[in-house]
Amino acid sequence: MTEIIPHPEAVPAPATNARPKTSFAIDVLKLASGTTLAQLLGILVSPILTRLYAPEAFGMLAIFTSITAIIGVIACLRYELPIMLPESDEEAANLLGASLMFAGLISLLTVPIIWWGGDTLLRWLNAPNLAHYLWLVPLAVLFTGIFMALNYWNSRTKQFGRLSIARVTTSVATITGQLGVGFAGFTTGGTLIGASVGGSMLATTVLGGQIWRDDKKIFVQSVRWHKMQEGIKRYHKFPLWGTWSALLGTASWQLPAFLLSVFFSSTIVGYYALGFRILQLPMSLIGGAIGQVFFQRTAASKCKGELAFMVSGAYQSLVILMLFPSLVLTMIGKDLFIVFFGVNWSEAGVFAQILAIWGFVWFVVSPLTNLHATLEMQEFGVIINIMRFFFRLAALTIGGWMGSPRLAIGLFAISGILIYAFQCVVLLRVSGVSSSIIVRSFRTPIILFTPVCAILLILKAFSVGGWIQVCVGIVGVIAYYLYSFRKEPSLKLLRELR
Repeated sequence: MTEIIPHPEAVPAPATNARPKTSFAIDVLKLASGTTLAQLLGILVSPILTRLYAPEAFGMLAIFTSITAIIGVIACLRYELPIMLPESDEEAANLLGASLMFAGLISLLTVPIIWWGGDTLLRWLNAPNLAHYLWLVPLAVLFTGIFMALNYWNSRTKQFGRLSIARVTTSVATITGQLGVGFAGFTTGGTLIGASVGGSMLATTVLGGQIWRDDKKIFVQSVRWHKMQEGIKRYHKFPLWGTWSALLGTASWQLPAFLLSVFFSSTIVGYYALGFRILQLPMSLIGGAIGQVFFQRTAASKCKGELAFMVSGAYQSLVILMLFPSLVLTMIGKDLFIVFFGVNWSEAGVFAQILAIWGFVWFVVSPLTNLHATLEMQEFGVIINIMRFFFRLAALTIGGWMGSPRLAIGLFAISGILIYAFQCVVLLRVSGVSSSIIVRSFRTPIILFTPVCAILLILKAFSVGGWIQVCVGIVGVIAYYLYSFRKEPSLKLLRELR
C-alpha cells in the first residue's frame, strides 16, 4: 500500500518547551498506575454492587451513560485533539481555551433538547424511569467536555501522574456514593447515575486544579480571543471531519444499550453493561494508557522517520497482552460471572463469552486509531465509523427482530471483528508495518493457550465444578503473563521506546 504523506504544514513538530524524556513504558506505567488502582477498587466492590443492585438498575445507568456519551464526545467539537500538535505551548493553550468554550456552548444547547424532546426519547427507549434524571445530562456533558480538553493538555505536558490522581479520585467518590446509598436501602438506577455524575465532576475539578496550579502562567500570558480564532481556523479539519466521525463512532458504541432496551428490557441492558464492563477492564487498565502515550509519541516519531518502529512495537505488545486472556474468557465466561457476581448474572457471563474475541480486536485497534489524527486521515476514520455504525445497527436489529439477545450480541461481535480487522490492517500498512509482523504476533499466545484449552475442555467434558475451571483459567493467565514479560521481545521493546 502506498504510504500517505501529509502536507508538510500538517506534520506535528516537537514542542518548543523541553519535556522530561522518559520511556514509552514509564509513561504508560504512570498513567496506568492510577487507572489500575481505580479499576481494582471497582473490581473489589463489583460483587457487592451486583448483589445490592438489580440488573435493571445497571441497565438504567448504561442508558443514561449512552445518552451523555453521544453528546459529550462532540462537546469540544474535537478541538481537544490538536492540542497535542502545535510546536508552541502558546498555540496549544489557545486550543485548550477554544475547547473549553465549545464545551460550555454544547452543554447549554442540550438543555432545550432535553426539555422538549426528553419524554419522546424515553418512550422510544422504553425507559420511563429515567425521566427524573434527565436534568443531569447537560451537567454530565459539560464536565465530560472539560475533562477531555484537560486530558489532552495533560498528555501534551507529559504530566501523566496528575491524570492518575484524578482517576483514583473518581473511583473512590463513585464507589463510596454507590455503596453508601445502596446500603441505606436506595438501590435504584438513579443512585448509580448520581454517583457516576458526581465522580466525574470531582475528577474534572481535581485535574483542573492541578493543571491551573502548574500551568497558570502559560494560560494567563497566552490565551487571547484572536489567537483562539486563529487556532479554530487552522485546525478546522478536526471539527469538519472529526466531529462526525466521533459522533458516529460513539453512537455505534451506544447502540447496544439503546436497541437492547428498545427490543428487550433494561434488565438485558444490565447484563450487557456488566459483561462489557469486564471486557473494558483491560482497555481501562492498560490499553487506554498505551493509546494516550502512543498518540503523544507518534507525533514526534513521525517527524524522525521512526513511525513504523513505534507502531510495530505497540501493535505486537497489544496482541501479546490481550489475546491469551480473551481466549480463556471465551471458555469460562459464564462460570467466572457466577463465581464473582452471583448466579443472577450468569447471562452477563454468556454475553462476555460471545464478545471476548471482539474485545481483543478492539483492545488492539483502539490505541492505533490515534494515527487518524497523527497522519491526518480523518476521512478514513469517518468511513470506518459509518461502516461500523450501520453494521452494528443491522446486527442488533436482526437479533431484536428474531427475539434473541444472544443472537443480537453475536452478530454485533462478528461485525465488529471484521471492521476492526480491516481498519487495523490499513493503519499498520500505512505506517509501514509489514504483513509478516501483523500475522506473526499471534503465534506465541495461541501456542501457549493450547494446553490450557485442552485442560478446560476435559474439565467441561466431565462436568467439573465451575469454580475449578475458573481457577484453572486464572492460573493459566497468570503463568502466561509471567512467561511473556520475561521472554517476549516485543514487551521488552515497549520499555525501550522513547
